[in-house]
Amino acid sequence: MFKDLFSLQGRVAVVTGGSRGIGKMIAAGFLAQGAARVYISARKAGPCEATAKELTAAYDGECIALPIDISTVAGCNQLAAEISKREPKLDILVNNAGAAWGAEFDEFPEAGWDKVMDLNVKSIFFLTKALAKPLRAAATRQRPAKVINIASIDGIFINPMETYSYGASKAAVIHLTRRLATKLIKDHINVTAIAPGAFASDMNRAARDHADEVAKRVPAGRIGDEEDMAGLAIFLAARSGDYVVGNAIAIDGGVVYASAGLEIAG
Repeated sequence: MFKDLFSLQGRVAVVTGGSRGIGKMIAAGFLAQGAARVYISARKAGPCEATAKELTAAYDGECIALPIDISTVAGCNQLAAEISKREPKLDILVNNAGAAWGAEFDEFPEAGWDKVMDLNVKSIFFLTKALAKPLRAAATRQRPAKVINIASIDGIFINPMETYSYGASKAAVIHLTRRLATKLIKDHINVTAIAPGAFASDMNRAARDHADEVAKRVPAGRIGDEEDMAGLAIFLAARSGDYVVGNAIAIDGGVVYASAGLEIAG
């Protein structure tokens, strides 16, 4: 009992937006816990391939780059086809790829709405749908397959920044997670979500470039780090998370549930 509770030994995972930031943290964490292969996708081939090479060198498992833009349904289907060529079964899908847009209310453009909603919400649904076959093939009652969607605390509370489509998209991700969980648990596929707060990334430049200042507004007194993010993703992906279904877990140092909430979300 309790042996290998957090092990991912031999498992196969896909992490979208895996070349940097939160996606890279999760991919590295999976490999550190014994994943056999982690496929990472990103829009830009150079950074995607560089990260795959770096992580393969650092761990026993293999990180494989599939540089594909999944902001369209065609892109989602292309990524799923590439995975299916290589893997009959898929244990873990992390829907991490995302975009943000900020503009004043009276100037907010349609492009800033469509780009964010397409990548942050629509691609989660259509990529999960496209990869349902290998996820179902891997899933059993004793060892469910896992889909982990990356939301944000902006989907839980109101960030005062004028990022209208971003906050709406992340709230949608949380609700979509529950709806997909209701459907896919029947196939022994657990769907959950992670709602990050302040983590250093290109999307959250405040946390990346001004960590000390941002940390003052976090009850825990610091921004999140690689082990924080990887730890939660590993928990959900491994045996430890097999009875967690439909939840959206905030990982934010207490911003949402231990304070009034401030302008720090990623």
